Amino acid sequence: MANILVVDDELGIRDLLSEILFDEGHQVELAENAAQAREARQRMRPDLVLLDIWMPDTDGVSLLKEWASAGLLTMPVIMMSGHATIDTAVEAVRIGALAFLEKPITLQKLLKAVEQGLMHPAPGKASAPSQASAAAAVAGLPAALQSDADAAPLAALALVQQQFDLDKPLREARDAFEKAYFEFHLAQEGGSMTRVAEKTGLERTHLYRKLKQLGVDLSRSKKAG
Repeated sequence: MANILVVDDELGIRDLLSEILFDEGHQVELAENAAQAREARQRMRPDLVLLDIWMPDTDGVSLLKEWASAGLLTMPVIMMSGHATIDTAVEAVRIGALAFLEKPITLQKLLKAVEQGLMHPAPGKASAPSQASAAAAVAGLPAALQSDADAAPLAALALVQQQFDLDKPLREARDAFEKAYFEFHLAQEGGSMTRVAEKTGLERTHLYRKLKQLGVDLSRSKKAG
């Protein structure tokens, strides 16, 4: 049994995660914003924190950075979001987050992440990754993110494992990676198909067919740009 702090501004998410974790035998504390999270972290000294990225007062990445700077990141933290980009996830893991869960969070992924989090040492006590694991993580990221991975191999490794379900068949896992890859470049280029085609080395018509095949939402990419 562990003490778990769930930080999310959505009541439905807090209630759902609380119910699941309570059924697993854990003690759960809930916070709907950064202010409540600070107070709960000081009072209960959680064994694990599930922290939403987008919150109205202080976002989760800023709170994570605050805890890290103050020496308060003494527990594993798993970030959660339904709208975060790959670079946001990399930044969070580089600061000290253990993993990243994309909403909607499935029961299987939640329980697996919590189990791994509770087995993981506190951030300050984590051992350095092997060169082989770091290299594998770098190779699995889009080229534009590999410089970040070189600076933070633990971040890259955790991101690859959490962003993509590596238990899937190869074709499904590859499609998930390619979708994330193209969404990243579309966001970087403001939704410009011409610039993305140049950057990825694909002919524009082939790129468009590929994006449709992968189910990439082009209208959302243009809005984000």
